[in-house]
Amino acid sequence: MNDAVTARTTAWLEEFGAPEACAARLLCDRHPADAVAFRLLDATYAERRLTYGELRELSERLAGGLAERGVGPGDRVGVLMGKRVEYVVTLLALWRLGAVLVPLFTAFQTGAIEVRISGSGAKLVVTEPSQRAKADPIEGLDVLEAGPELDALMAAEPVTAPAVVGGDGLLAMLFTSGTTGKPKGVPVPVRALAAFSSYLHYGLDVRAEDVFWNAADPGWAYGLYYGVLGPLAQGRANILLDAGFSPAATREVLERCGVTSFAGAPTMYRAMSKDPSFTGFSLRRASSAGEPLTPDVVAWGREALGVEVRDHYGQTEHGMCIVNGWHDDVREPVRTGSMGTALPGFAAGMVDDQIALDVAGSPLMFFSGYHEAPEKSAERFTPDRRWYLTADTGRVDEDGHFYFAARDDDVILASGYRIGPFDVESVLVTHPAVVDVAVVGKPDEVRGEVVTAYVVLAEGAERDGLAEELQQLVRERYSAHAYPRVVHLVDALPKTPSGKVQRYLLRRRED
Repeated sequence: MNDAVTARTTAWLEEFGAPEACAARLLCDRHPADAVAFRLLDATYAERRLTYGELRELSERLAGGLAERGVGPGDRVGVLMGKRVEYVVTLLALWRLGAVLVPLFTAFQTGAIEVRISGSGAKLVVTEPSQRAKADPIEGLDVLEAGPELDALMAAEPVTAPAVVGGDGLLAMLFTSGTTGKPKGVPVPVRALAAFSSYLHYGLDVRAEDVFWNAADPGWAYGLYYGVLGPLAQGRANILLDAGFSPAATREVLERCGVTSFAGAPTMYRAMSKDPSFTGFSLRRASSAGEPLTPDVVAWGREALGVEVRDHYGQTEHGMCIVNGWHDDVREPVRTGSMGTALPGFAAGMVDDQIALDVAGSPLMFFSGYHEAPEKSAERFTPDRRWYLTADTGRVDEDGHFYFAARDDDVILASGYRIGPFDVESVLVTHPAVVDVAVVGKPDEVRGEVVTAYVVLAEGAERDGLAEELQQLVRERYSAHAYPRVVHLVDALPKTPSGKVQRYLLRRRED
């Protein structure tokens, strides 16, 4: 890092990691009262601009009501709401009290909600009418509903002196997405705001004049860290659309709001790229995170969005840490297939083919272990705790650019070759008949495993002879040893609610 980057990173660490750190002040009260915190759009695209002054007043009042209801410092509170005004007001109210947010994705059903409620020890969930039926069956859980019930709490005496919890005090407890097994609780302290600020500044290059839209859902890390916490920490407004994703809705918001900087998941970009009407935009920045971005989407972005889509890498445990950064201080030409280089404040390397973070060299890293899971926590570090292990395989070139291969348990071992599913998927998805694909290993007595592809077709696509076409495509564009010997045509892939493919479920089918 150059001197200016080092100084900025140090300043963030001092600011957000201080013993006197107060989340409500850092995220809201210190910003100009008339500055816009969020642009909230409902399903009809009607817009409400919520200023920091309004957010402060409403959250102080709600904090008073929640305090009367018994919420205090350290209490875990689930929030199961869409992206509406009450959602962000509730979050700030919790942080005024020193309480800990437990984000709950609105696509969850009761079982997934209960796992996170019991895992965090939450006794209260704040929800909305459309979601309440999912929370009510959970035994011993107090449920508070947006509307008259929530409004009545705001008649209490406002909390005007927010809690000071310090840099190590908790803001939230997120749970991992469950791509490889049972979700695990990740404590997120106030000092993590330094890491989120670094990504917003260097990774996304969000500027004061930008119209920024991180379209990821805040029920998950990328949406919460960089659609709520990062923007609030840096005083940058974000758009929150209270509606499900579709290419048409995304196009409408980009046009209506004049978005200049867009961030979302690869699944969003893939769906947009398959819509021929999605073109003619002139964005300043476009960024992707969640799963590796296939090269065809990068090329599509230059034509349809007016800018390349840059891939970024991170996990719930530490946020974004390896990026194709947009900021002038870190920007380099994108190398095909690369996730980029370490984000300022992080140092990365390889340990036994795994992408790893140098703990001592990563002052912005905030993860030290999962909530009440010492054995799982120990698996994430080398015995000397020098390295954090991502469990993602890959490689790094001589210039420090990292390339993703697969989750460590997703790697296919066929006839002595190690084959990364992502490399094969990147070829298959270029076929015009393919809208989604996942590749796994199928046990084989002779070869150990054979490459097996699960393919979702575009509507009306011709099936006859398609398997052979896809096999030949991989032979020609990637490698003869890695073509899928088995091709399944399916209606949909098993995914987590955040859109990540659950390959372990596909492997179970093959087993």
